[in-house]
Amino acid sequence: MFLMFVGDSMTIGSAGDFTWRYRMWQHLNRTYGGPYRIVGPRAELHDTSADLPVSHDYGDPAFPGHARRHLAGWGEGWFHMAPLIGDAVRRHRADTLLISLGLIDLGFYTDSGQTIENVRRFVAGAREANPRIRAVLMPVIPNVRALNDPAFATECERFNELLAKAVADLSTPASPLLLASTPDGYDIDRDTYDGTHPSPSGEHRLAAAFADTMHQAWEVGGPYEPRLS
Repeated sequence: MFLMFVGDSMTIGSAGDFTWRYRMWQHLNRTYGGPYRIVGPRAELHDTSADLPVSHDYGDPAFPGHARRHLAGWGEGWFHMAPLIGDAVRRHRADTLLISLGLIDLGFYTDSGQTIENVRRFVAGAREANPRIRAVLMPVIPNVRALNDPAFATECERFNELLAKAVADLSTPASPLLLASTPDGYDIDRDTYDGTHPSPSGEHRLAAAFADTMHQAWEVGGPYEPRLS
């Protein structure tokens, strides 16, 4: 398995974060019996003081460089990743994608209908590079803005409905797509540090949502531990 994480600021993380990518790496090391490699063109965290993806200050300095690989960016969404995914999949031989995108699109770039068209472009680009690519897609997790902006909350809800339909429409036996469940018990007061970006408990919940989906559908790894109440 050649696994690539694709995401926005919640996935790249900022200086000092462990990241849910780290939690997933730990989980796979514990439960996945087969060989795997984490791949991607980037490895850095975002340095918010410089507003650049140049930090290597992970929460665990022992997180090995080969496991830090990803295709994620602060302020990047489906809009940005659709043109990049084909080359990234081709160059790094990815066969499995874990994708958490959409919040930044809806917040700054595109409405729900335009965003779902970029999802379709993304899938087409990934499949052009690897016709047998498989992927797990995370619905948008509404952030603190959705609590105070009803129009934005509605767009998040509509996009998630469109995403579920797109996953069902686009999934094929050769190139399966899965929709992860929204992380169980996710609470922005406890599971984020600023209303958007995951705290350590949020990192675990995000990793668990992806891990449990892969385990249930593809028998990849085992159930996520620790279970969080």
